[in-house]
Amino acid sequence: MVSLHRHIERHRTDRIGWLRATVLGANDGIVSTASLVVGVAAASASQGDVLVSGVAGLVAGAMSMAAGEYVSVHSQADTEQADLARERAELKADPEAEQRELTNIYIARGLTPELAQQVAEQLMRRDAIGAHARDELGISDAFSARPIQAALASAASFAVGAALPLAATALAPAAGLIAWVSGTSLIFLAVLGAVAARAGGASAVVGAWRVTFWGALAMAITAGTGTLFGAVV
Repeated sequence: MVSLHRHIERHRTDRIGWLRATVLGANDGIVSTASLVVGVAAASASQGDVLVSGVAGLVAGAMSMAAGEYVSVHSQADTEQADLARERAELKADPEAEQRELTNIYIARGLTPELAQQVAEQLMRRDAIGAHARDELGISDAFSARPIQAALASAASFAVGAALPLAATALAPAAGLIAWVSGTSLIFLAVLGAVAARAGGASAVVGAWRVTFWGALAMAITAGTGTLFGAVV
């Protein structure tokens, strides 16, 4: 007798949508704001001016992230809806051809022709558009586009990430501002990279090293640019 008890497993694919937007926003918030602060400070600006520049960068960056994510993910959602609409029309016009198409997909995945035909028939009888969306178009609930969720996650995470170097800017002594902001921001990036990697099931060390390296490079280039313009002025 076949057991009907459900085997529950925990997967990470359902985190992809919000995790990508959140990590991208927080990482960009730390890197861009810290780089902005370091660059302005390297141009011999006062600590007050540096802080104002950082706050302006936080607001502008959060809005930019929200708008960018919304437009980008909404474009993906529009494409998905267009494909689904075309698939519905094809199912209505020629359901037999669509069933053969689904059968061939299952055969290509390793099922026998007889079993593939049975599976296609049963799935189409229950939810034809769902079967074609999942197995022909590759659209599923875990990977479907959610523009509002992505926009809000990106904006909020950017603001949180940007607030960290801003806090260091406000609390650091003026004489060591660049060193304090750079050092604390690299620590923040390392922690973010490690946490994000662990949430996605990857190596925490590799994740921390990856974001720290690129963050350090961005701050170094911006500091050099600020120093150059400060010297010219």
